[in-house]
Amino acid sequence: MYRLMLVDDEENILRALRRTLTVNDGSAYQFTVEIFTSPAAALQRADEIKFDLVLSDYRMPEMDGVQFLRQFRDKQPDAARLVLSGYADLEGIIGAINEAQIFRFIPKPWHDADLRVTLTQALAYHALLTENRHLADRVREQQGKLSRQEMELRRLEHENPGITKVNWGPNGEVKLEEDAL
Repeated sequence: MYRLMLVDDEENILRALRRTLTVNDGSAYQFTVEIFTSPAAALQRADEIKFDLVLSDYRMPEMDGVQFLRQFRDKQPDAARLVLSGYADLEGIIGAINEAQIFRFIPKPWHDADLRVTLTQALAYHALLTENRHLADRVREQQGKLSRQEMELRRLEHENPGITKVNWGPNGEVKLEEDAL
């Protein structure tokens, strides 16, 4: 079961996407879907739980999809990122590819079957990248270029994004999230 995050300022779009993606069609990819009309709320949720894939609208009033996906990537770099938009804004698409490192751009309106295929391709691609990184880390460990501690830190960070990051204050104290604001 894969955990997906959908972000769009239009709730009816989110409901239609969730309906499309939670249909049990017998495929190997089944989705648990969380929807957000606020990119800020979605980023806050990304601090709490790991997502396998995030699909964001490009044009939203709070922040655009590229800004959102860039911040999401900083929190969860292993999650697949896609942009959904009704606008064919070439500059925006280029920004999404270069800045947020999206997997694919999906036009509105979408075709349900194409959407599901695109998401399964994105998940498969990101699983392959993750596996390749783990294998490369194992080789580096065996060659003595990566310590067991570094391997364990990478594993923990992959399973629980942000767990290995500590926000230090100027006097050496650990600052909690509330202190950081």
